[in-house]
Order: sequence, then C-alpha cells, then structure tokens
Amino acid sequence: MLQYLIILLDDTSTSFCHYENTRTEHRLIPIETLKQGIRFGMVENLMIQFVYPDYELSKEYAEVIESIDHSKIKPIATDVDVLVLNEWTLSTDVEDIPIVLRTSKKELFARYRELEEILKKCQRLNVVITDVETFTEEDFNTYKEVLTGLTETLKTLYVGGKAPQLNILTDRMMLKEMNNCGAGDTTITLAPNGKFYVCPAFYYDDEADSIGDLEHGLGIKNKQLYKLEYAPICRHCDAYQCKRCVWLNRKTTLEVNTPSHEQCVVAHLERNASAELLKCIRKHGVFLPDQEEIKETEYLDPFENREKWQ
Repeated sequence: MLQYLIILLDDTSTSFCHYENTRTEHRLIPIETLKQGIRFGMVENLMIQFVYPDYELSKEYAEVIESIDHSKIKPIATDVDVLVLNEWTLSTDVEDIPIVLRTSKKELFARYRELEEILKKCQRLNVVITDVETFTEEDFNTYKEVLTGLTETLKTLYVGGKAPQLNILTDRMMLKEMNNCGAGDTTITLAPNGKFYVCPAFYYDDEADSIGDLEHGLGIKNKQLYKLEYAPICRHCDAYQCKRCVWLNRKTTLEVNTPSHEQCVVAHLERNASAELLKCIRKHGVFLPDQEEIKETEYLDPFENREKWQ
C-alpha cells in the first residue's frame, strides 16, 4: 500500500541514497506539474517528500510547496527536515534534524572515527555506503572492525548521557520487523518530467523506465515483486535494518526482490554489531526492556541457510 510520494524538484536534486546523481544541468519541475503532483498525493493520501537541489527555489515554488504537509530533503542546512551531507563536516548542531551522510567504503574505512563529532551534534545519523555492491571479503573484514570501533563510540556516548541514533548500529536494536526502503511498494517517485518511477535511482538510470505519469496514473508491472512476502530470501531474514534496496537488487542480481551477496553480508555484519552494542549498553542499566536480545546466527548471507526454510 502506497504511503509516500517523493517529488524531485530538479534534475540536480540531491541524492540521499546509494545512487549517484551526476546531472549538472538544471531542469526544474514545471510549476503546473508540481501542483498536479501535490494533487495526486492529496487524492491518494500520501505523505510527500520534496527533494531539493543545492539552490533556493523562487517564492512561487515555495508557496506551492507550503500548500501541503510535507518533508524537505536538502543539501542545504536551512528550512530542512532531512539534511544530506556529501562531505564529512557538520558545522553546527542540528539536534532535531536527521542527517544523511553519503560516503564510499574507502572513505568510511579511513575516517569512521570522525563520525563521533557528527554524532555529538545530531540526534540521528544515517550512513549510506554508495558502493556497497563492490565489497570484497577483505572489505567485509575491515567493515567488521569499523563497526566494532563505532560500537565503542556509541557505548561511550550512551553511558555519558547522549543517545544518538546511527542507522547501521542502533536501528536493528529497536526493530521487531523489517523496515526496508519500500520503493515500488510503499513509496514512489515523481520526476521533473511528470512521470512516476520506482525510486529516484530508476529515473537517473533511464528516464524511459517509468511506471506511469500524472495523466494516466500508475502502472507498476509485477508490483507484487516489490513486496516483502514475495522476496524469497528477505522474508526469512531478521536483519530488519537492511534497506533491501530494489535498485541495487536489480543492478546486481537482475531481480528487484533478490539482494546481492554483498548487500546481505553487510546487513548481517551490522546486525551482529547491533547485538553486541545492545549487550554493552544493558550492562550499564535498563535499555529497551521490551526488546529481545538479537540471536547469533551461523551465517552472514541468509542464502546459505535456505535449506532450513523449506
């Protein structure tokens, strides 16, 4: 069931996920298309998320946007609901604003200790690894060490009275079921050309890969494949924090409902590190008393456990 509508305000709107947006030529969504998109969201009772470019829009656009309840995703730290960082610096405290930090694995491995300073200035930080599909066995080992280091950082912050959220470690501690991105199932995207897409990544990959338009409505082919119950691996998995990116799925396995080995292993390394963090915090007091401990598994890729599902 659809719940969210993402509206890209410009072809240069910031990326907030795994995909890269390399476009540099501005193509602002026409004002009438914007109004029609908002109307579609109202009729379908969807929560609208506007994704901004790195420049301020005109007063006319601002007035149309403010005509509906919404969230703003921006690379600019003014009048924002989600701030996207493409650099490892956060100059001011933004305690009430979730932060998205997009980073390569190489940069994360080299600079992860710097996350402590960002975590001190915000309440929630989402780290998005933009090249997760390129992980090697050596990278998995390095990432495990990174997560161990970040576990110590978060434990220290929690014991010291601060409780920031870091998606790759704290989300799994708090979840009791899958909390994936939902592209194609609970979320769709409206692009500046007036067409709908599964998510922004599908638009930037191929504009012809649309799932409908404002004139004719939605037409998602095999839409059941975007639902968790039709995902043969993910529906048995308890790495609840995994975003189960359908764009990465299609890119790496050619199936939107089947993740790659790399995506699964990374998610399970995070899951296991979350289990350790939960144990560490509970040694210092009551924490999430209604949440069960995260059980150990014998595998990092659930595909290896497929025979036990049958």
